[in-house]
Amino acid sequence: MQRAAITDAKTIGPYSPAQQVGNFLFVSGQIGLNTLTGKLESQDIETETRQVLVNLMGILQSAGYDSSNVVSTNVYLKDINDFVKMNVVYAKYFQEGNYPTRATVQVAALPKDARIEISAIAYKSNKK
Repeated sequence: MQRAAITDAKTIGPYSPAQQVGNFLFVSGQIGLNTLTGKLESQDIETETRQVLVNLMGILQSAGYDSSNVVSTNVYLKDINDFVKMNVVYAKYFQEGNYPTRATVQVAALPKDARIEISAIAYKSNKK
């Protein structure tokens, strides 16, 4: 099975934003970096979550996928008390009834002192 790096997005380290393997797309963890300014959108958890998901959707789109193709996500929160507010924003980016599977955990710290990081796996049955 062939593998291709999706490199349209900048990263803050030595890793690919995404890797396409067959019909699967594995998206690296995204934090709320504004792609225009390079700064963290950290006013509050809602703003940061929104930016994380904008970044994630941009990577999906650059590889020919969209939110309906996301089958699983991992959400890393610096403070589990942000779960409810994060969830409200998160739900707006996926179709009700077709939500991806998800694990959400609290972590001690994230890069750039982010509040949230989300990674994803997408699948597209007719991907060429």
